[in-house]
Parts: sequence; C-alpha cells; structure tokens
Amino acid sequence: MAGHRHHAGCEHSSADSSPELGIEYSLFNKIDIDHVECLNEEVDGSGKYIFKPWEKRLDLEKYVDSDVDEELLFNIPFTGNVKLKGIIVIGGENGSHPSKMRLFKNRPHLSFDDVGATPDQEFELYPDPTGTLEYSTKIVKFSSMYYLSIHFPKNFGSDKTRIYYIGLRGEFSEAQRQEVAICSYEAAPNPADHKTTLFENVSREVL
Repeated sequence: MAGHRHHAGCEHSSADSSPELGIEYSLFNKIDIDHVECLNEEVDGSGKYIFKPWEKRLDLEKYVDSDVDEELLFNIPFTGNVKLKGIIVIGGENGSHPSKMRLFKNRPHLSFDDVGATPDQEFELYPDPTGTLEYSTKIVKFSSMYYLSIHFPKNFGSDKTRIYYIGLRGEFSEAQRQEVAICSYEAAPNPADHKTTLFENVSREVL
C-alpha cells in the first residue's frame, strides 16, 4: 500500500471497518433498485447486485462485467433526497479494476452519448480489492440529489471491467411531497401579504 499515501488535498482517504462506518454506508437501502440501469453490462441485471450491505462488500459471488469494451455506466435513482459524502469501489483483478470514475448529479437516464459532458466530479481510482479507499465527494455539490450517474470510462488494461461493490456514504431525507398541497392554498392570494413581501425583497436588494 506504499503507493496509496494520502497527501494533503488528495481526494481519497482510508476507510476503517468500524460498525459506525457500516451504518453510514447504508445508502444502498435508499436506492430504487428495480430502476437501476447499468449500460454495457455483460449479463442483464447484474449491475444491480453490486449495491449491497457494507458487511457483504467482500462477497465476490456477485459482480458486474462490462460487455463490448471496458466502459460501464450506472444510472441510480433514489427513493428520496441524498447528500452524498463518499464512495468506495471494489473492482476486479488482472487490470479489470476501473481506473477512473466520473459522477453526474440529477441527470436521469444518462447514456454513453451524454457522458462527453463535464461531470460534476471525477476521480482517478486505485486498485482496491479490500474496500479501504474512500473517494470523498464535494458535499455541497452532491446535496439535494435524487439521481446519481456513475461513469467508469476505463480500467487498468483489461479488455473488460469488473466491479464487485459500489458503496455510497451519506445522508438521506424523505422527498417533500406535500409541497403541491401547500401551494394550492395560494390560489387566492392576499394583496396585503404580497405588498409586504415585495417591500422586503426590494429592501434586501438595496442593502
């Protein structure tokens, strides 16, 4: 592990195996797993199974392999709002571990035609068969997230990419579904209320 020294400003850090971290890596429970898409997977549906409990991250029975080349693209919907803080990736052996990861926030059903766009964040990855490296996200950018796309464009030299586990660390909150009902009460606005609001907004702009 000498090549994994964590210099100041580095975007990855060591992840310990404490029970508390296992709780933080429970966002897989908040994934709408039936609607997860994995593009270029060799076996249909296999991409869903690499999102699993922290304590099963080293279980190598379930994995996803890429098909025609080394690229993989995951589209991951959540059942509410997520603040993403960190990601762990456990990849395959013999050069099949992904070497780069690109993240896109709230862009449903991203395709390979779309990944030429600038990602919200990207990482150079290191081979990590034990799940000890965490890649820390820009939390401010990845708050209020309901959909995450992860693009793995290349690996360490193999014809195909293999991934055993993707762990997502962060916080979850239920979607605010009552907003529509609240707005309906504004159908007949009170003019006096709106005069006050207008005055306050102008005052703030002048200050």
